Amino acid sequence: MSLAVLRSRALAGMTAAEVSVEVHLASGLPSFTLVGLPETEVKESRDRVRAAIQNCRFEFPARRITVNLAPADLPKESGRYDLPIALGILLASDQIRATDLDRHEFVGELSLSGELRSIRGALAMALGARQSGRCFLLPAANAAEAARTGGSVLGAHSLLDVCAHLTGHTPLPETLPEPVSGQSGYPDLADVKGQTGAKRALEIAAAGGHSLLMSGPPGTGKSMLAARFPGLLPPMTEDEALACATVQSLAGEFRSEHWGRRPFRAPHHSASAPALVGGGGVPRPGEISLAHEGVLFLDELPEFDRRVLEALREPLETGHICVSRAARRTDFPARFQLVAAMNPCPCGYQGHPGGKCRCTPDQVARYRGRLSGPLLDRIDLAIEVPALADTELQARSGGESSITVRERVIAARTRQMARQGKPNARLESAEIDSHCTPDANGAALLRQAIERLGFSARAYHRILKVARSIADLAGSTPILGAHVAEAIQYRRHLHAQ
Repeated sequence: MSLAVLRSRALAGMTAAEVSVEVHLASGLPSFTLVGLPETEVKESRDRVRAAIQNCRFEFPARRITVNLAPADLPKESGRYDLPIALGILLASDQIRATDLDRHEFVGELSLSGELRSIRGALAMALGARQSGRCFLLPAANAAEAARTGGSVLGAHSLLDVCAHLTGHTPLPETLPEPVSGQSGYPDLADVKGQTGAKRALEIAAAGGHSLLMSGPPGTGKSMLAARFPGLLPPMTEDEALACATVQSLAGEFRSEHWGRRPFRAPHHSASAPALVGGGGVPRPGEISLAHEGVLFLDELPEFDRRVLEALREPLETGHICVSRAARRTDFPARFQLVAAMNPCPCGYQGHPGGKCRCTPDQVARYRGRLSGPLLDRIDLAIEVPALADTELQARSGGESSITVRERVIAARTRQMARQGKPNARLESAEIDSHCTPDANGAALLRQAIERLGFSARAYHRILKVARSIADLAGSTPILGAHVAEAIQYRRHLHAQ
């Protein structure tokens, strides 16, 4: 036959649209034409495919070859179409005869020798293949990753392996997902000496899914506390793990050993807005999406560009980010927990018992003014991390381990899921009225705080959600005055920034 049609996938944000790879051989002067809105990487497949076919001892047909990637209005990028194009040429030239071709989808980049190289976005494409009911054939390096979707996945090392499978000579075995390691690998909270108040705030933030801002002099343990925060969070569900791994796969950062592990992203303060929220000519996920279902740690928060920080306001509220370009619009998930750290002043030593600070009030005001009010209003808890006393620094034990604290967090999160089906930090206004109503003492205390400190409506709701998390940790159904008082203290420091 002179025409062959195979199925493949194109990445468009978090989705993988189906692509038909149509290969036609006609008489005339030898040529190789690619149509269907291919980008540079796809156009270069002509030379890769020609060399791969010849090095696999097949004949490259000296005919007029036309390859159409349909639909024509969908941009095609990357080298993942090498494999279906090569197979289409071999099928159209009758060098191989395949069975059950319509039951397969193919992706893979070819080396000049015919070996298959790894691709990015395998999870998203495997999900699309599973929904279509087809078997997904891809490079062996990505097979274990794609098998996480639960669909039928085949991994091949070379073009010859795929040809042998399609002709029925040597069928490829179905790939099974690798077992998940029981070792979490998170650093232990007991490594941090002292800082009882900061550890308490971490526990509350982990229990309710709240954002947290730590302020203190250099060397007090802010970065250590942040690095141990993912180890306090509840284990991921299968849906959460799959969504997190899909984003990592799109960026080419998926590792099988990290399956089910909360991501911890800590971009440098020189990061640009596209690096943080995502972007590019072909939109790709940024740091906030790579931290999906995990932790985004921003150290030296005021040193970030103000426009970069302002870009966090929407995803902190909605849990997703929309990246819009002239011809493309892509939604990426961004349900992360923000943990930020900052110094109290430009030199970092304001309030230090050694009296090292020499910053003027104007310098301190300008430094703190780099953080806008709307951004600070979206942070749930703010704490001071003071310098350690000599006795705390020389103590042998750092206190409770991450496992002990995590058990309390899991118990509190279980109460939340049973009551409302989501963490407290994600409650909407009507749900706050239903589940976060304080008792009489708590309501009176909250009214006084609003009058004296001038809290906004958003701050009022966030105080109630934090108080609900404190009550859940205590195993209390009603929100008591003590729970509200503790939540106000965390908000009071934030209001003073």
